[in-house]
Amino acid sequence: MKFHSLSEEKKNILLSVPTPSYVLDEENLIKNLERIKYIQDRSGCKVLLAQKCFSTTAMYPLLAKYLHGTVASGLYEARLAHESFPGGENHVFEPAFHAKDMPEIARMCDHIIFNSWNQFNKHKESCRSLSIGIRINPEYSTQCAEHAIYDPCAPGSRLGIRIEDMPDTLPPEIEGFHMHTLCEQYVEDLLQTFKAVEAKFGKYLPQLKWFNLGGGHYIAHDEYEVEKLISFLNYVRETYDLQVYLEPGEGIVLNAGYMVTEVMDKVHNGLDILILDTSAACHFPDVIEGPYLPPIYGGYEVPGGNALRMAHPKALTALLEQHPNLYRLSSMTCLAGDVIGDYAFDAPYEIGDKLILQDMALYTIVKNNTFNGMPLPDIRVMRADGKIELLKSFDYEDFKNRLA
Repeated sequence: MKFHSLSEEKKNILLSVPTPSYVLDEENLIKNLERIKYIQDRSGCKVLLAQKCFSTTAMYPLLAKYLHGTVASGLYEARLAHESFPGGENHVFEPAFHAKDMPEIARMCDHIIFNSWNQFNKHKESCRSLSIGIRINPEYSTQCAEHAIYDPCAPGSRLGIRIEDMPDTLPPEIEGFHMHTLCEQYVEDLLQTFKAVEAKFGKYLPQLKWFNLGGGHYIAHDEYEVEKLISFLNYVRETYDLQVYLEPGEGIVLNAGYMVTEVMDKVHNGLDILILDTSAACHFPDVIEGPYLPPIYGGYEVPGGNALRMAHPKALTALLEQHPNLYRLSSMTCLAGDVIGDYAFDAPYEIGDKLILQDMALYTIVKNNTFNGMPLPDIRVMRADGKIELLKSFDYEDFKNRLA
C-alpha cells in the first residue's frame, strides 16, 4: 500500500492546519460526484447518500446538486436528512423500528424498508403513505476474509429475508426490494450477486416498482469498471421495468478527507513509536474494528508484513535495517491496542512534526467518540480554491454533554 497522490500545494495547506483536524477535500469530492452524475445520466439509476458513512451536513447542499437523496439507518438520520438535505428523497432502513418512532418517520420519509415480515406486519398500517420495501438476503457471500465483519450474507446473519421465508406472492403493499451485500467491492461482485438474486427471487421482480442495490460499491475507485456498471443497471431497469437505486457512502467520499495530526512524543520499544494527538479508537475506529491500515502521506505499508504482527525479534531487526524510518503510529489514550499501524517513511519524524492521514472522510466523523476524555477533532473543509474553512470545533462541554 502506497499513499495516495497529493500535490505539493495541498500538502502545504494541510500542514498549516491546527491539529487534530479532519479536513474534507471539496475538489476530490466533486470529482467523485461528477463520476456519479455520469453513471446516473447514462443508466437512469438514482444514487443516494448512505448517511451512516458520512453525515457532515455542511456538505449536503453540494451533495444535493448531484444526488437524488439519502438513506437513513433510523429516526435520527432520517430527521437529519429531512432538515438538512434540500429536496431529496428520504429512505430509511432499520433492522427493527420502534412503534413510537413511526409517526415521525412516516411524516419525514418517502421510502421505508423492513428487515423481516414481523416488522412489516407490525408497522405497515402506520406507514401506508410511504413506498414500502423489504430487505432480502441473497445468501451469496462475496466478502474477502478481512471483511467478514461486514458480510450480511454470512450464516447466522440477522439482516434480510431469506428465500425460504418468502411467501408465494408478495403482499400488495410491497413495492421494492433492498439488498446490501458488498463492502469496498467492484462491479463483478455485484453482477454475480444479482445472478443469485434472479435465481432465487426472480419471480418477484416483475411485481416491484424499485430495487435498491445497497452500498459497498467502490465506484469512485480508479479501477472500477464504470461502463460495465452502467450496462448492468440498464439491464435491470429494462428487463424488470424497475427504478434502480444505489446507496454508496464510501463510493461518494473516497479520498475526499484527511486527518492532520501532530507527533506529541517519540518512544522506543523494539522500534520507534510515534504518539500522536489523534486516536484510532476515538477518531477513526474502523481502523481497529475492520481492521485496516489507512494510507498516510509519505508512508508505506511495511513490505513483507506489518511489524505489529512480527513476533520474532530477528524479523523486526531485518525490517529496521531495510527501512530505517520505520514507525509504529499510536495515540495518547491509555488503550494499549490503540495503534494505527506500522509504516516505513521516506524521511524521519520528530516531536512536533505533522502527519497527514488520507481517506479520512468515510466512517470517521460519524463514528468518533471521547473515550479517555480525548477531545473531538475540528472539522474543516479545503475548498476547491485551496482555502481552509472551519466547519465546527469542539470543547469540554461536548465531552461533558455526552455523559450522564
